[in-house]
Amino acid sequence: MSARLSNAQMAWRAAQDIADGAYVNLGIGLPEMVARFQPPGREAIFHTENGILGFGEAPPEGAEDWDLINAGKKAVTEKPGTAFFHHADSFAMVRGGHLDVAILGAYEVAETGDLANWSTGPKGVPAVGGAMDLVHGAKRVAVLTDHVTRDGKPKLVKRCSLPLTGVACVTRVYTSLAVVDIEGGRFILREKLPTLGVDELQARTGAELVLPDGIGDLVAPEL
Repeated sequence: MSARLSNAQMAWRAAQDIADGAYVNLGIGLPEMVARFQPPGREAIFHTENGILGFGEAPPEGAEDWDLINAGKKAVTEKPGTAFFHHADSFAMVRGGHLDVAILGAYEVAETGDLANWSTGPKGVPAVGGAMDLVHGAKRVAVLTDHVTRDGKPKLVKRCSLPLTGVACVTRVYTSLAVVDIEGGRFILREKLPTLGVDELQARTGAELVLPDGIGDLVAPEL
């Protein structure tokens, strides 16, 4: 298989599309890395479901305040203007449509925009958590994920086989091989690794890729 973007490079690419001043929720795991790569001259305002808005980067190792964590139980820091509020108020912000972007991980994304990101079966996570609120409360929902599973099966599929987090909610997917938009119930290829052929990418995708004019090169700095 051709080279792939590293997790950090995937997060960097997703960060490039976040507008200055956007209110952003980052899902647990890989999406949390997006906060490290805000473009120069832009500042996102990060929200976490447990009730913090406008928090800063992770503290140096050994300097953590474990009363100051995000929803993924990762230590964060305060910034001027950081706000703390009740868990219920945090979800009122989500459900009230006050988030510009939510970037989440995924087990599967369907060409219709359906998302499955919480359960792989009886031994999976026991509940969907706040993701079901985020996918229908945020103005834009993007996914950050490897293009295939560890055993090489497509994560971008025609229909999800796992329990859904949300229906027709995802509009863009950033993967280790490509950037794909979801429009009109189809996967639209926007960028791909320059070393990767379209046929090779299609073979690793579980639904048809629509090929517009002017597909860009997916490139990222060494990180």
